[in-house]
Amino acid sequence: MNFVLLFARTVSSHSLRNVKAIILLPLLLSGCFDHYRTTENLCDDNPDICQPLNLNDSQCRIQRTNLIWQRYDTLQTPSEQHKFKELKATKEYQFCLEYAARIEPTELKQRKTKRIQALYHSYESIERLNQELQSSQDPHIIYYRWSQGDPIAKQQFIALEGDKKLEHPELQLALARYYVNKDKPKTIDLLHHSLSLYKAKNNINISILHSLSTLYYQQHNMAAAYVWANISTHYQPNNTPQKITHHNPFKLTENERKKLDSVTLNIIATLNNGQYHRTDIMMQ
Repeated sequence: MNFVLLFARTVSSHSLRNVKAIILLPLLLSGCFDHYRTTENLCDDNPDICQPLNLNDSQCRIQRTNLIWQRYDTLQTPSEQHKFKELKATKEYQFCLEYAARIEPTELKQRKTKRIQALYHSYESIERLNQELQSSQDPHIIYYRWSQGDPIAKQQFIALEGDKKLEHPELQLALARYYVNKDKPKTIDLLHHSLSLYKAKNNINISILHSLSTLYYQQHNMAAAYVWANISTHYQPNNTPQKITHHNPFKLTENERKKLDSVTLNIIATLNNGQYHRTDIMMQ
């Protein structure tokens, strides 16, 4: 206590007010960000978000919890981006429920009925969110609608080619998929450009790497096919970095493989650093 009194005497009233503000700030912030510490607390105050989702069922617990919190985010900020995240979370919950609804509960028979009711609710929610996002100009949402079979969205997305809005790895990959059976050289260009848009430490979509290897193999460029196959191996989930080896399919000599292994590692380094630029690979 003596220390506190001494400190108070040695600062001006203006400084003391600043000190008090600094002390109170964490408490105020804590009150904002920790309003709901558990999903149960959130559901108690927001029953409309939670009640249709078959609470207290061990099936689909993770997907249900993710959806509840995303619904809360959307409730707080009803933006297109939050609605899109809610749509995807609802899809994941629906997918799980479609399996869970077929499971015959061993104790409470009414539980299966509740699962089916929750499943129907997910269908209705997906339909509502799709309608609300129908006129969105966000290219990620347009591409999603195209991927769900909307022919209008397909034309909208293709019309954006060359627009800065599509300067994103996944959107360039979407364009590449459109051109893969129409223009393979252009497809390869788009895949390389997609890789150049990744930042350092981003998670790279391994489909891009597999696609490059396949396309180069089809063009009989075995050196490039080998390199991109090895790069895709490096980025496989749960893969431990090690000496990269792929031999038989590419009919390369040991000396050629050694040279290409060095090229592979250089490309991996540029991808990891977010500094990739197109690399053309040919054996002399």
